[in-house]
Amino acid sequence: MSRIGRMPIAIPAGVKVNIEGETVKVKGPKGELNRSLPADMRVSLEGNVLTVSRPGDSKELRSLHGLTRSLLANMVEGVSKGFEKTLEIVGVGFRAEKSGNNLILRIGFSHTVEVKPLPGISLGVEGANRIKVTGVNKEVVGEMAAEIRALRPPDAYKGKGIRYAGEIVHLKPGKAGKVVGRK
Repeated sequence: MSRIGRMPIAIPAGVKVNIEGETVKVKGPKGELNRSLPADMRVSLEGNVLTVSRPGDSKELRSLHGLTRSLLANMVEGVSKGFEKTLEIVGVGFRAEKSGNNLILRIGFSHTVEVKPLPGISLGVEGANRIKVTGVNKEVVGEMAAEIRALRPPDAYKGKGIRYAGEIVHLKPGKAGKVVGRK
């Protein structure tokens, strides 16, 4: 059995789960998510515990078992707590501003870059160099953060650009140059 797949998912207070065939709908205080799951996986709700089981032991079913459980757990966590990714902007003169729902970035180009959030995502700015991406769907939050980071990824020599909070950027050494004193 899959160690992740057989773990039960505890449903917190205020979260409602509705299973209709292959579709699972999760509704909570932060929002609502629905997902169509693989037909082979059996999802059952008993009290406040959600469990996933598989009919056989083939390689495909074993891999789907853990995946299905993780997707459901992320849905439950998203509608109850939400997800958040933080990005940092590093560089002289690089900064971010909020304009309505959109984000205005000054990241070393001759023009400003305007970022429109994906549906269900909210963008926030802390100070001038921290961006917070929040939402209920973990996949969409990660995708939005990756799109923002891709606008100006960290430079390998100076480290300037947009990076995830806590991301370690290994800098390359520059040119060795000439050795002084040799003839």
